[in-house]
Amino acid sequence: MDVLAVQVLNALLYAAVLFLIAGGLSLIYGVMRIVNLAHGNLYALGAYVMAWAVGVAGAALSGGIPGTAPPVLVLLLPAAAAVVAVVGAVMEPTLLRPLYRRAEEYQLLITFGLLLILEDVMRIIWGATPLSASGLWAAFGSASVLGAVYPRYNLVVILLGLAVAALLWAVVYRTRFGVVLRATSQDRRMAAAMGIDVGRTYVLAFALGTLMAGLAGAVIVPIQGAVLGMGVDALVLAFVVVVIGGLGSLEGALAGALIVGIVRTVAIQYFPELELAVLYLIAAAVLVTRPAGLLGRA
Repeated sequence: MDVLAVQVLNALLYAAVLFLIAGGLSLIYGVMRIVNLAHGNLYALGAYVMAWAVGVAGAALSGGIPGTAPPVLVLLLPAAAAVVAVVGAVMEPTLLRPLYRRAEEYQLLITFGLLLILEDVMRIIWGATPLSASGLWAAFGSASVLGAVYPRYNLVVILLGLAVAALLWAVVYRTRFGVVLRATSQDRRMAAAMGIDVGRTYVLAFALGTLMAGLAGAVIVPIQGAVLGMGVDALVLAFVVVVIGGLGSLEGALAGALIVGIVRTVAIQYFPELELAVLYLIAAAVLVTRPAGLLGRA
């Protein structure tokens, strides 16, 4: 029972982080029809900002002792995500908006270029050495869950993922801003004719999507650290999630994240050498049978 409980919790942990990444990617595509290849390194930027902030604040609060971080530093999570959101809010009007009327290839090229630029910016600021915030993970200790000992910080990440999913659903389907987002995504010209500021909506949508990516990086860094290249790996898995669930569908991002989280956990347990192959096979099967994804719309 304890082994099963750990596996279930690990699957939920991985699904929570994947939903934050893929949900932001789907939100941006759903509103703006942009496949943002820079999304992975915005996730990595959130991880680096969080690791740096925890290192500085942890040393200050613990009297200069390196590698220590009191649990209160979990409050830095939204701050790290906000930094990434500001970067996204600057990127959209200055670099992406001039290309909206051009072919999609231009958008792919500019976002891929931004991915490479962000990688070099992180290398210049923080160097090539990985950063760690494991002191924050250790500060939470462990708890007994269904007879299994499990890290409390991992439970916090799972609950945070659920809370963000519920909050995002409420924002999109129960607020005026959500109505504006959905109207803009369905017919941009008609929305503009009805008096909606489409440019402002695009900035807010892109910032919200990048906020989720930054939050995913911030929550994962105490568990696995921040390292160059992590953004590309996350981007590939996020695309697997949205292919399965449906690009542009938040419900699909959640369903895809759960499927990938469960499959990955089972694969690591029983046949780790085929972990990624199984995920790609599932994505390929979905593309063949339902090209728009399980919950996506053509």
